[in-house]
Amino acid sequence: MFGRRPSGFTHLFPFFLLAGFATSCQAQPPASVAVSSREHTPSAESFVSERLAIWQKRLKLQDWDVTAVMTRASDLKPKTLGNIHWDTDKKVAVIRVLDPADYRMPFREMLHDMEFTVVHELIHLKLAPLLSNVPRSEASRRDEEHTVNQLADALLGR
Repeated sequence: MFGRRPSGFTHLFPFFLLAGFATSCQAQPPASVAVSSREHTPSAESFVSERLAIWQKRLKLQDWDVTAVMTRASDLKPKTLGNIHWDTDKKVAVIRVLDPADYRMPFREMLHDMEFTVVHELIHLKLAPLLSNVPRSEASRRDEEHTVNQLADALLGR
């Protein structure tokens, strides 16, 4: 991903997964002072669930069953902060967000970053019908990531 992502997002790699798609947000871990740990997971989970419901409504994705789960860095592709997997036929999606134990930044900044990840992934879900028949290439993926980052920044007022 590109744009204002504080951690230097590079790009996203969508791929087919069964009947749906998957994308992953890629970034280098922030170099900020770490204040988060495993003890922040319940607060972060609650925050992410709340923000997911808000953004799902704002983006008119209420007809989808979208859940968010905290995921350790070792279970994500290297240098990623999250991803989304969806099944268009069932209208089910799962957003995986980097677990607080793997963040190295102040708690409030971490929550903002998690919200950015949720919004970013929901934008991919919103755009999926438009891009389902478009040939994929590295250039098109970079362009998509750039656009999704700009939209997420605009929606979050950054």
